[in-house]
Parts: sequence; C-alpha cells; structure tokens
Amino acid sequence: MQLRKTTNTSAVGFRKQIQILFTLGFISIFLLSILISLGNGQADISFHEVAQILFYKTTNGAVGSIDSISQSVVNIVWFVRAPRVLAAVFVGCGLAVSGTVMQAVVQNPLADPYILGISSGASLGATFAIMVGFGSASIFSQIGLSMSAFMGALLATFFVLVLSSIGGKMTSIKLVLSGTVINSIFGSLSSLIIFLANNSEGMKTVTFWSMGSLASASWGKLPFLAVITTLITLFFSSQFRILNTMLLGEETAITLGISLTSYRRIYMLVASLLTGVIVAGSGMIGFVGLIIPHIVRGIYGSDHKTLLPMSGFIGALFLIWTDLLSRILLPNTELPIGILTAIIGAPIFIYIIVKKEYRFGG
Repeated sequence: MQLRKTTNTSAVGFRKQIQILFTLGFISIFLLSILISLGNGQADISFHEVAQILFYKTTNGAVGSIDSISQSVVNIVWFVRAPRVLAAVFVGCGLAVSGTVMQAVVQNPLADPYILGISSGASLGATFAIMVGFGSASIFSQIGLSMSAFMGALLATFFVLVLSSIGGKMTSIKLVLSGTVINSIFGSLSSLIIFLANNSEGMKTVTFWSMGSLASASWGKLPFLAVITTLITLFFSSQFRILNTMLLGEETAITLGISLTSYRRIYMLVASLLTGVIVAGSGMIGFVGLIIPHIVRGIYGSDHKTLLPMSGFIGALFLIWTDLLSRILLPNTELPIGILTAIIGAPIFIYIIVKKEYRFGG
C-alpha cells in the first residue's frame, strides 16, 4: 500500500513538472509568435525593426528611436498588424473559453458556440445590423453591432434550450442536434436578409465577414473586445468549482447541495454575450472552441482551474498563427480565417466522433 502511494505521488509530481515545462514552452512560443506575426505578411519586416517600433510606441518615445525606419513600415506594424495580432489574441481566447464552458454546461465533448448554433444566431444579428448601417468604426456603432450579435446569440440559445427540452428531459445529444437545426435555420435567415437587402457594398462586407476575418481590427475597436473578453474569462475562471461539478452529473451535484439549472442558464447567457461580441468583431470563426479544449485537456487534465485559463491562452496562440497563415499563404490575397480553422478543425472533429473510446473529461 505504501509503495503504491509513493508511486502515485511520484507520478503526480512528474506530471506537474511536465505541465510546467509545457507552460513555459507555450509562453516562449507565444511571445515569439507575436513578433513573427508582426514582421510577416505581404511586406516582410525584420525582427529588429519590429522590436524598435514596439519599444518606441509602447513607451511613448521614451525608449529607442524610429528615425531610421520609414513611416510606412511604422504604420504597417503599429496601425495595421499590432491591433490585428491583439484582436487574434482576444478572439482566440474568447472562443476557446466559450467552448470549454459549453462543453461542461451541456456535458458533451462536441459542444462549442459554432456547433450549438450560437455563432449562427450572433451572425444573424450582426448581419442585420451591418445591412442597416452599423458598419462604421465608431465605438457607438461597434456597441450597436455587438448588441445585435448578442441578441441573435441569445435568441439562438433560447431556441436550442427549448427545442432540446421538447419530449422529455434535456440530453447532451438533443442539445447538439438542436444546435445543428438552429445553426441551419439561422444561417438561412442570414442569407435571406442579404438577398432581400439589395445592398451590394453591404453584401460584399457580410460575405467576407461571414467566413471570418480580422482585417477590420483597429485600435479604436480593440478596447471593447478586450474588456468584454477579459472580464468574462475572469468570471468563468472563478467558477471552476461549479464547472467541475457539472462534469460529475446532476445527481452528484444534488448530493453536494448544488442546483445546476440556474448556473447553466447564467453560463449560457454569459457565453452568448462573449460569442456575440466576438462574432460582431471578427465574423464566423468555427472549431476553435471545439478543438482547443480537447488539446489542453490532454496536457493539463480536466480541472477547470487550470483548463479554462490555459484553453484561453492556447486559443490565442492558435489564432495568431491561423491569422498569420491567412495573410501569407496566397500572394497578394488574404484568406478568410474561418476557412483555415475549418480545414484544421474538421478532421479533429471527425476523429472525436469516430473514436468510440473517447471519454469526456479524460
């Protein structure tokens, strides 16, 4: 018995050491990825110039000098790529956190805002807002666009919950199937709005935006996305005990004196808000909330105290690289980022479905 206990303790200690090494490695890769993303694109800029510009701008001219760097290079790094990279960080973090929470809430490893139809609801609301003129860069218009997306996400969440409750107790399978139906319906309604609006400029904006893009990122739009994503991520991170309890099931929660029904509604509402803000700013980007939590679980386990923040961190890292690839894969052309996330995420999604021995939370 003592030998077994010693062996288990050693195994736990070794696993924690491996997790620490992974974390340090991810942090190093994250910082390097930011520099690479700032320096690469249709115009390649050296690391030295990128570092000079960052030091100068972030310290308001107190450190370094950019006199030897052309103004066009400074503008590309600071006004085009820097807000775009930060937008990728917050969008990737938000989508991964939403996916992690939804998988716990519905107790289904295939759940995420895209699969459950919430992204389609947000897209419907944002499409309507864009077609009626909420497309400018002002903070007021951005809030209006985000609120429209949130209302669409909330409406989709409501219909998914109602539809999955018809005919008896809500189950995870019924939730996923309901989400698939709502996803299809709301996607069709978005297409109908585009068709009836007869607005060629708005149609072009919505078409590219519906495939996901960070091209419109700017310093003016970034604060709203950053504040909402940070606050909601911190909120969910503080709820790790309840989220862990959700993995144990309803009966276990009742024995612990916890009613999960109200928590599920609150978490779905908050996740809908986060999804709406993200979709309003970057369009439809699927599979991030599905694949990232599974990758992080394989490294750090299922405890949401670690799982949530690390999912957000890895999600940010993933989207930095996906956005970079969307800018450099084709010369003089930018691929919609949603296409790349789907190409990467779909095979993993299929793998999860066909791998019968997969256990949620394992």
